[in-house]
Amino acid sequence: MPTRVHEFAWPDRVVVGTIGLPGARTFYLQVRAGTQIVSIALEKQQSALLAEKIDEILDQLITVEGNPFSVPTGTPVELVDNDQLEAVQEQFRAGAMSLGWDPTTAQVVLEAYPITDVDADDNDASLDEDGANVSEMLLVRMPVGTARAFAKRTREIVGAGRPTCPLCGYPIDADGHICTLPEV
Repeated sequence: MPTRVHEFAWPDRVVVGTIGLPGARTFYLQVRAGTQIVSIALEKQQSALLAEKIDEILDQLITVEGNPFSVPTGTPVELVDNDQLEAVQEQFRAGAMSLGWDPTTAQVVLEAYPITDVDADDNDASLDEDGANVSEMLLVRMPVGTARAFAKRTREIVGAGRPTCPLCGYPIDADGHICTLPEV
């Protein structure tokens, strides 16, 4: 089965955003270059882990003698993006994801693949113009400043959810919360 690669080498925008109210939000990774926009659905935990691992990669690169890649320690002000998601048309729901570093272009490389269900009949595959099944993947290459801004925004989006109960640690719903404390 051929793979349709949604590739963004130098994206104009790459962000995580949500649709819905806290407790019922859907997380999206959205990438745009020119008029090409791709949105994939993520789990909240995937979003949080992406931000954490991107920061780890960048922080490790800073320790390289002389910081040859000019990795910023913080988010460059000109790259802060607090805008809403653009029109969302879900391409697929992310399953496996990988992060890497390309020293030849000084970019963080993100790959995302659809959830695969061995019992499904290629539900996550789309059809090409000949009607054949095609799997998909997203490939995004982010410059270091963009990656730092992406991680910062993603942490803020993840943290903007429901408050946590100080007793049990579970999220508090808008319509109330009953917590069960562990037996001692």
